[in-house]
Amino acid sequence: MRAPWLMLPVLGMLSATSWAGDCPALLQGSLPELRGKGQVDLCERFAGKPLVVINTASYCGFAPQFEGLEATYKEYHDQGLEMLGVPSNDFKQEDRDAENTAKVCYANYGVIFTMTKAQPVRGKDAIPLFVELASQSSAPKWNFYKYVVDRQGKVVADFSSLTKPDDPAFRAAIEKAIASEP
Repeated sequence: MRAPWLMLPVLGMLSATSWAGDCPALLQGSLPELRGKGQVDLCERFAGKPLVVINTASYCGFAPQFEGLEATYKEYHDQGLEMLGVPSNDFKQEDRDAENTAKVCYANYGVIFTMTKAQPVRGKDAIPLFVELASQSSAPKWNFYKYVVDRQGKVVADFSSLTKPDDPAFRAAIEKAIASEP
């Protein structure tokens, strides 16, 4: 008979595998984290949680929204809200150097919510996350396009770059996502 502690890694793999089968299409896959060399497993990190996804750009005129997004994240995080920022150069306003992007996000704006390295978010090269977001609503029309996703991985609402993080409709969509059943 095997020692019980030798079985723990196998049990952990089984539970992770069974969870992946229950993961909504929106959260399939992983993305490279902005800081470091690790991956953000979308299902592991966000399944069953209300989520705001934003395509960002460091040198966009809407970049000051990082402050409001961070404030929103902090305000609702205790209620389960997660936030995912995905930098993109699709609109030609993102740095090619991830270290510069990290400086803008973390040092300049104090972001603590999850950020990834730059990814394509529209068109034929869009990553699967944004393909699914577009199929449920629409592709981002510019930087700082915001998607509010419920606990089942369904888009509750999407908001243009012009919508500020303190907008009542944006807040109402977040509250609806928080109230959704897992």
